[in-house]
Amino acid sequence: MKTRFASLLLVLLTTSLIPLSFAQRLPRVAIPENYHITLAPDLQKETFSGEETIQIRVLDPSAAITLNSADIAIQEASIASGGKTQTASVALDPAKERVILKVPAQLPAGAASIHLQFTGKLNNELRGFYLGHEGKRKYAATQFEATDARRAFPAFDEPEYKATFDITAIADRGDVAISNGQVISDTPGPGPNQHTVKFSTSPKMSSYLAALIVGDFKYIEGEQDGVPIRLWATPGKEKLGGYALESAKHILSYYDHYFRTKYPYPKLDMVALPDFSAGAMENTACITYREVLLLIDEQHASLNAQQGVASVAAHEMAHQWFGDLVTMKWWDDIWLNEGFATWMSSKPVEAWKPEWHLELSDVRATGDALNLDSLSATRPIHQAADTPAQIQELFDGIAYGKTAAVLRMLESYVGEEGFRAGVNSYLQAHAYGNATATDFWTAMAQATRKPVDRIMPTFVDQPGAPIIKVETQCEGASTKVKLSQHRYFYDSALLQAPSQQIWQVPVCLKAGANAPSKCELLNTREASFTVPGCAPWVFGNAGAAGYYRSGYAPQTLQAMAENVEQNLTPGERVVMPRDEWAAVRSANASITDFMALASQYRAERNADVVHDMLQRLDYIGNYLVTESDRSSYQKFVRNLLQPLATELGFNPAAGDSDQRRDLRARVLRTLGYTGRDPQALAAAKALAQRELQDPNAVDPTLSETAFRLAAVEGDAAFYDQLRERLKATSSPEQYYLYLGALTQFSDPALLRRTLELALTPEIRNQDAFLVIAQVMQNPAGTKLAWDFSRSHWPEIQKIGGTFAGAFLVYTTSTFCDPAARDQVQEFFREHQVPEAERTLRQTLETINSCIDLKSRQAQNLAGWLQSHAGAAAGR
Repeated sequence: MKTRFASLLLVLLTTSLIPLSFAQRLPRVAIPENYHITLAPDLQKETFSGEETIQIRVLDPSAAITLNSADIAIQEASIASGGKTQTASVALDPAKERVILKVPAQLPAGAASIHLQFTGKLNNELRGFYLGHEGKRKYAATQFEATDARRAFPAFDEPEYKATFDITAIADRGDVAISNGQVISDTPGPGPNQHTVKFSTSPKMSSYLAALIVGDFKYIEGEQDGVPIRLWATPGKEKLGGYALESAKHILSYYDHYFRTKYPYPKLDMVALPDFSAGAMENTACITYREVLLLIDEQHASLNAQQGVASVAAHEMAHQWFGDLVTMKWWDDIWLNEGFATWMSSKPVEAWKPEWHLELSDVRATGDALNLDSLSATRPIHQAADTPAQIQELFDGIAYGKTAAVLRMLESYVGEEGFRAGVNSYLQAHAYGNATATDFWTAMAQATRKPVDRIMPTFVDQPGAPIIKVETQCEGASTKVKLSQHRYFYDSALLQAPSQQIWQVPVCLKAGANAPSKCELLNTREASFTVPGCAPWVFGNAGAAGYYRSGYAPQTLQAMAENVEQNLTPGERVVMPRDEWAAVRSANASITDFMALASQYRAERNADVVHDMLQRLDYIGNYLVTESDRSSYQKFVRNLLQPLATELGFNPAAGDSDQRRDLRARVLRTLGYTGRDPQALAAAKALAQRELQDPNAVDPTLSETAFRLAAVEGDAAFYDQLRERLKATSSPEQYYLYLGALTQFSDPALLRRTLELALTPEIRNQDAFLVIAQVMQNPAGTKLAWDFSRSHWPEIQKIGGTFAGAFLVYTTSTFCDPAARDQVQEFFREHQVPEAERTLRQTLETINSCIDLKSRQAQNLAGWLQSHAGAAAGR
């Protein structure tokens, strides 16, 4: 499962507070081999009926079989074995989401079959078998990961219980049915206005990967390597799927060449759903998506939208191997799905669109994972989980981002071809089955003949990440490099405290600007290595592939920064300021050092490097600048960025590269928002008005920045214009463009209208809590949105379910004052969100870290701004 909104990859959390007595694993009495399932949704009554036969193998004689089942009413149940059919009693256990089927005579070990008839409700919670809407039409769709297949049919709803599926749908005339298999028959009946669609037998798969969509959908189609690919959407929107279809062709071709096992299924369906809680879901051969992640107008789509569609498609298609073909044995190894797919997803897109430089996006993603891992409330990659709430908590930045970063580091260490050989060995050994962490790193060690089986456990089985201190000394014609490791924390007290944690870290060293890198394995607390030449400095993360932070003496950092564009590659230029910012966060450096480093980046022109630096400057402007110093800080930002903005202009030029278009949007955003540059704000307002008059008149890559900046000083008339466009647009991308702008106004009255709008039918359930969260992240709306959330909490939970609660817990991490922290702690003590227990601890720790940083560095920043008044005295 992939959620595209960067801040949406949350849902994070602990198992330690829930006793093991509540473990919900099924007793291992029987295993499924095949499901024959017929589902008949009644879209008007918003219910469904079902019938299923599960072919099972009884492992030990038993008179009871336990299945997972939730919110399902079973009308008939029987179990057949050895030619004898017995009626089964039905005992529900709602707390553990189980049903126990008991028969009078004990079932012998061997083949048996369970037959059930049941009914359920098409819920509005966007999980299980749920109801969606598009205009006046309704449709039914499934979303089963992690533990919601049991809401559509009783099942062995655990990943290890793989089986084949024969799915049949009974649909209204005029509606189509889409599932994992190919349509093998479509016949009228059983009702006069119904038809019955039968699908081919699926390969062995886990229950959470089954899928069924029933409704009014149209498709466009293509083909790659003999595999038919269809892209489905509600009528009229399918024409917006051309870019995603073209992406899928390139991605499939790449994967077919990368893996020894070609795409393992006979077809691929990609379905855009108007109502969908996740970003996308990797159901076997039937991937479902939010519309905005699949449907764009290629000729008028932003670069961010194009990259999002391609990257999410690459992630979900990678799952067809990582997760579907080979599935983790239990949810504690969910990283074998999500981390692998995240690591893999940039490869086919980079091969197709090298000008996007996704290798730099990967470097930035590593930094984001390190941020989460800098908290004491982080978790190890491998985390025990038993209950549905605990399992849902595992879909977080550790499973996705940290795992992918560690895999990139290992790939850099062992070499691309050796790593590829290990991956393919792992996939072939466990195809159509299940695997564990040990299975993976054993395969990698055997293929690469390097100690991957010793390195991986140190990153998978323990939380956090190390900071590698780099100390150098010239000794004749060589340089001695002393490396020492210690777990990094934002909390300076924890950072200084003794730690028993040791990682086996592949550290790559670069001694001078043009020197080749030399990689060493640091497997002790400290060790010394030698590099040739008397180097002026040694960079501790050559190639920017390491999953660790580096620490340097001030003079070393200064020497590297003096000619940073010549000394370091773009990826290394992303890493160095992040490492220095980490030193500031943990009280090992002053913010004045970081401001001096930021000034050295004045000549930087790489979009990813600039963007990463601007994120730090935006953070400083939001949280660390006092009101008395705000004007000086804004002048500093304007002075820093004005030359680049002048060079780029506020309008695209013919022949602009994607990088240049992206850079322009990023500079305009910080210049206007953090720098409050009058020209930038005026340009944004003019761009927004021009696009409202002609949607094709503005570079789409500039549009989001322009609309959000225009909203900062926007009035009620502009707000009303956005509301009208929001109602009228049929483009998913345009819809989110206008909706996002509505959250960025400064006028409290207008933000209150946005918050109230979020809880009306005009905004889909999947978007309501996102709107509230974006208002909360807007400094002008933080308190307003927090008060609104508390006063409307039952309504928010009703429309958004547990996902909304977890997301809003996460969003409160944007607070940075003691009073707000105390309110967060008190509110969520009284209104518990089981899926967000760790998120709450991380949120409180993040708030405390910000409070501490502000108390330590605000005066230092004020002094720096005062002493650099001349440098900050730009327009």
